[in-house]
Amino acid sequence: MKILVCISKTPDTTAKIAFKNGNKQFEDNGVQWIINPYDEWYALVRAIELKEKDASTVLHLITVGGADADPIIRKALALGGDEAIRVNATNLQDSFYVASQIAEVAKNGSYDLIFTGKETIDYNGSSTGAMVAELLDMPYISLATKFELNGATATVTREIEGGEEVNEVTLPIVVSCQKGMAEARIPNMRGIMGARTKPLKVVEPVAVEELTNITGFELPPAKAGVKIISPDDMAELVRLLHDEAKVI
Repeated sequence: MKILVCISKTPDTTAKIAFKNGNKQFEDNGVQWIINPYDEWYALVRAIELKEKDASTVLHLITVGGADADPIIRKALALGGDEAIRVNATNLQDSFYVASQIAEVAKNGSYDLIFTGKETIDYNGSSTGAMVAELLDMPYISLATKFELNGATATVTREIEGGEEVNEVTLPIVVSCQKGMAEARIPNMRGIMGARTKPLKVVEPVAVEELTNITGFELPPAKAGVKIISPDDMAELVRLLHDEAKVI
């Protein structure tokens, strides 16, 4: 079996968020970059677990980005990937463009299973996995919390409103993963050393027309101070909840 795990680079959750060029571009100067947690903790680790059960499984990683993404993909290799592919593109604002690059590589790789995280923690778009599946004409299951494999048949549990849904599907398939799929791991020294020599293939992007572009970013309003309301002044509390907080 061949598995492809999609890996993306995101700012650390403690990074200070700012924008430049007229609020059209993220200010990345001094930002610490990490593997997107949904990709690392759930998609990648579950793929590693499947490989551990079947040593014949081939586990590839893919990311779309510039050379500054290499440390991120090397960390993913240290966790347990066999080899990695980086599509050498730097304009990553359009999800369709990113998905098209992944799908182009996947078409030539004959993968049985493609894992993505449910979303990235920077843009929270949650659309790339579905686009990859559509471009490859594969079934797609999102928000997966459990994945079991029996031969060529996968049983996938996903989160739905108010409960869970269990799906049974024949490979190949694209699955987006979230909390519950696996437990986070830390790369050991052997994995870190081995990752230095694992193949990291760089390919040039294919020509794709981008469907969207970002016209600007806007930070949320700064948090206001706490307002203390007298327990006897219910009218003022209701007014604030209605007019300012707009929750009633």
